Amino acid sequence: MSDGNSNGTTPMFEIENLHAEIDGKEILKGVDLTVNQGEIHALMGPNGSGKSTLAYVVAGDPRYEVTEGSIRFQGEDILEWSPDERARKGLFLAFQYPTVIPGVSMANFLRLAVTNVRTARAEEIAAEGGSAQPFTPREFRRLMREKMALLKMDDAFATRYLNEGFSGGEKKRAEILQMALLEPKMAVLDETDSGLDIDALKVVSEGVNNLSGPKVGMLLITHYQRLLNFIKPDFVHIMHDGRIVESGGPELAHELEAKGYEGLRARTAEAAAS
Repeated sequence: MSDGNSNGTTPMFEIENLHAEIDGKEILKGVDLTVNQGEIHALMGPNGSGKSTLAYVVAGDPRYEVTEGSIRFQGEDILEWSPDERARKGLFLAFQYPTVIPGVSMANFLRLAVTNVRTARAEEIAAEGGSAQPFTPREFRRLMREKMALLKMDDAFATRYLNEGFSGGEKKRAEILQMALLEPKMAVLDETDSGLDIDALKVVSEGVNNLSGPKVGMLLITHYQRLLNFIKPDFVHIMHDGRIVESGGPELAHELEAKGYEGLRARTAEAAAS
């Protein structure tokens, strides 16, 4: 398992002893996880284990209260950052259930989001003595068409209202399109395979694979092995009852597929009793 410090550098993304609750009920009970630049991690576990809660806490959802622990991104604790500040700094969450926003076209939404992030990064680079410019409208349109082609999306898709009347596959492709345009340093994909048929899953997976690389860290949250047939993780973690209870290589996902979560629960119970 990656420990984040094999080369002595600061981990890109590190969760340590994270506890979080909603409406007084504790969901996360001490999560530890490190993702380095260029790594793909898969987080699996049964329903109710805390996987999506972890994604929302990373994104800064105000419904959840962090009661203990830390989340550090490039060495900085992000818990006091607002959700938009997290996005500007390079964090991205693809939602399991994307929000429908009637009256707002995909193109306008994406242009605003990308302009805000790009402007913030340009200001940071300028403050460090560098030079970077926000996109011009023409540059944005060109880039959007390029990324839509990558995801096999028709140009007319950009004129539709955000997620309104979208199929499950279209919603997930729209999320990956956002990721492609925002170019995050750390991406959390929450159940990206949920509700997809095999053809849509292949297209979305191909898009994710095209966006992965040595400068991007990824955390794939999934319930099933099938996503990992198309996106090959470097590390697999199993979550149960608000904690990561097992970590290993890709073979761990195959073992889970073969033995199911009941075997996991039995092993967890045995470990707790010993």
